[in-house]
Amino acid sequence: MESARSATVAAELPEQATPPGTAGRILVAGLELFAEKGFSGTSIRDIGGRLGINSATLYSHYRSKEHVLAALVLLGHQELHTRLQRALVASRGGPAEQLVALVRAHVLAHAEYPLLALVANAELHALGSEAAAPALALREQSWQLLLAVLDEGVRCGEFTVADPLLAAAAIVSMGRQVAHWYGPRQPYTPTQIADTFSGYALAVAGAAHYEREST
Repeated sequence: MESARSATVAAELPEQATPPGTAGRILVAGLELFAEKGFSGTSIRDIGGRLGINSATLYSHYRSKEHVLAALVLLGHQELHTRLQRALVASRGGPAEQLVALVRAHVLAHAEYPLLALVANAELHALGSEAAAPALALREQSWQLLLAVLDEGVRCGEFTVADPLLAAAAIVSMGRQVAHWYGPRQPYTPTQIADTFSGYALAVAGAAHYEREST
């Protein structure tokens, strides 16, 4: 991750999932620094300095730099998974409508919280296996939601894709990339991107004859 990227978008966290007070401020500072310098290039002292607090105060909330990262990675994966679940519940149509709902939710999460998405994905490898396990479990559950929709679409004839696994990988990769380039200077709104990318996903799935209702 390049520092130029973190300079163009704000370090924001979902309000409803952010701890109150100093604990939440530490997460925001950690997000800023991990996006600027990466996990390995950031120290506890850096995070404390960004907030104007000493290391002892920081350690009273998070036992280590890894715990700060683990909290951010889990928060990012929880936010995405919750959005995907809600999108499926709200979608009352067949596989094509469900795919549109999932892709829109996925893209919007990456456009609305781009630095969180970047850190949650790019720095996951820096966590030990125990610290990474909750986020990895959520990632697998999110993956299975998409794969189940693609498999059902093939089964019932709505999709013609030969390999649902590769289709899922392409769709997920497309959505994740939004966090790398989207920002306030782009001439598109998050909704415009989400609607356009959902059309791309339908093409990947082989649903060429599906006409999505305008939203």
